[in-house]
Amino acid sequence: MKAGFAKIDITPRVGVELCGFGPFRNRHSIGVRDQLWARAMAVSDGGMTVVILSCDLIGVTLDITHAVRHLVEEQTGVSPEAIMVHCTHTHSGPATAAIIGWGDADMPYMELLPRRLAQACIDAVAALQPAEFAHAAAPCEGIGYNRQHDQRPSLEDALSPDWRPQQPERTDTVCHAIRIDSPETGQTIGFLSYFGCHPVVCCAETRYIHGDYAGVATNLIEADFPGSVGLFLQGAQGDVNTCVVHHPEPESLNALDVIALRYAENVRCGLRNAVAFDPEPLNCELRKATFTREKHSICELRSMLDEKEATLRRDGASDEDTDVRMAMVYAHALRTLIARMEAGTYADPVTELQGMRLGPISFLASPFETFQQIKNDVVAQAASPVTLVMGITNDCLGYAPDTETAESGGYAAKQVPFMLGELPFAEVHRELAESLLGLAESLQT
Repeated sequence: MKAGFAKIDITPRVGVELCGFGPFRNRHSIGVRDQLWARAMAVSDGGMTVVILSCDLIGVTLDITHAVRHLVEEQTGVSPEAIMVHCTHTHSGPATAAIIGWGDADMPYMELLPRRLAQACIDAVAALQPAEFAHAAAPCEGIGYNRQHDQRPSLEDALSPDWRPQQPERTDTVCHAIRIDSPETGQTIGFLSYFGCHPVVCCAETRYIHGDYAGVATNLIEADFPGSVGLFLQGAQGDVNTCVVHHPEPESLNALDVIALRYAENVRCGLRNAVAFDPEPLNCELRKATFTREKHSICELRSMLDEKEATLRRDGASDEDTDVRMAMVYAHALRTLIARMEAGTYADPVTELQGMRLGPISFLASPFETFQQIKNDVVAQAASPVTLVMGITNDCLGYAPDTETAESGGYAAKQVPFMLGELPFAEVHRELAESLLGLAESLQT
């Protein structure tokens, strides 16, 4: 078994608009606090090669993923279904996902991005060398809280070393660490860390480019192993925020280092205590998937549009008003949906689910910001000894809320789909859990 690692700088130039924290913020970057990276791991058993790419980005579209795969296959021969394009979901990077009002994409940056991402994969394949693998699940608390069920802690409480969320069982309480060493030199050539929590330590007023706690922590750990490359894999973070979020910029940037160090220390513990495992068999599978959307008639959508346009046209309406800007997001989405329906071109979007198996460890990836309960359901029923449910992979379709959240409506279930120009999901908890379990079963054969 061989493994190879590589990374490419994907930091945009200063001035590009950043993605996150609200509609039409005009949140243009003013400096680079930390570089953004595309980090890749290639693994080969001599017959099959798989590549996992982790990018310090909010997300990518399926078109970008397909472009990356085409370039990598062209240069290396690695099959497209064996290439996974994953994002950490930082809210302090460029606008690379198609979210209405959440930052305009910079056209030159987007034009060059697929080639940069592909190069990290190509370089990782070229770096393949004999490798030994070790894994650990390490305690990891004091990072996030469940924003659906807990109150956001005060800044003072959150920065206390002994802070813990009110309901830790509704968050990840362990992180997974995978260490890959060279048997010839005994040196660590790369590592993976897996954890589920939104990278939102900062706020709408923060305009510095960085990879949030995931990127900062990975940089710190890489420094422990000179020459190594570390991939952060984002888990089920749909309903989990970092314990510090939405505070003013000075407090946010200070908290960023505190939370990143907490996470890094937990991963370091895992890497130190990792136990060797056999990474064979190596397996992968890519499936197209469609998730059922709510059914709305053109008349119903027109009624919703009338309501949003009334907000936009009211006396004294100002673009300083968040409600006005959010109404614009809805209006744009509804106008587009109505036009597609009238033209007879509307269909539920097709996306991808992808799975990879590395011996006892299964990586199950979807394009969603998955809620914890969905992850818990999958892990409880999957046959693999270690099941890592990953989100924000290959595409970006917003939230996959659990059934309880979906029934209550609100931001995750109702608003975000329109931000992406689509209708809300009808049964995404059941459909996603069943699909991921089917993928997990297939990987075991």
